[in-house]
Amino acid sequence: MAGTTPSTATASTTSVAETVTGGGKTVIVDPVIAKIAGIAASSVPGVHALGGGAARVIGSIREAVGAKDLGQGVHVEVGEKQVAADITIVAEYPEQLQRVASDVRAAVADAITQLAGMEVAEINVTVVDVHIPGDDDTVEERVQ
Repeated sequence: MAGTTPSTATASTTSVAETVTGGGKTVIVDPVIAKIAGIAASSVPGVHALGGGAARVIGSIREAVGAKDLGQGVHVEVGEKQVAADITIVAEYPEQLQRVASDVRAAVADAITQLAGMEVAEINVTVVDVHIPGDDDTVEERVQ
């Protein structure tokens, strides 16, 4: 993520965003920001799923055991005051991909700003696939 200086983070790292107020400190860890971004991106019309192929397979396994990963397909870098995010999506056919990506950026930026109170440096959206209605039905019938 060019142009930003936040610390590198994944779901297993411990970088934090800190805000000092009224004699105390609020710490927001990276997985929380990733979850906020994932929920916001998933709610955008035209987004079928988050994550690439492998992430979606692992996500399906997690869901089968009752542990949905709301930050799937989201990588964030959290600095002291800024957040940068990379979001991977599967779009619905025949949605306009540029509009969906723009709506994802807006929804994620708004959610991070409102819920975490942090400035958004950048949000990169990668469209890795297009979901065609009926594709999933065909796979299920063949597997049965």
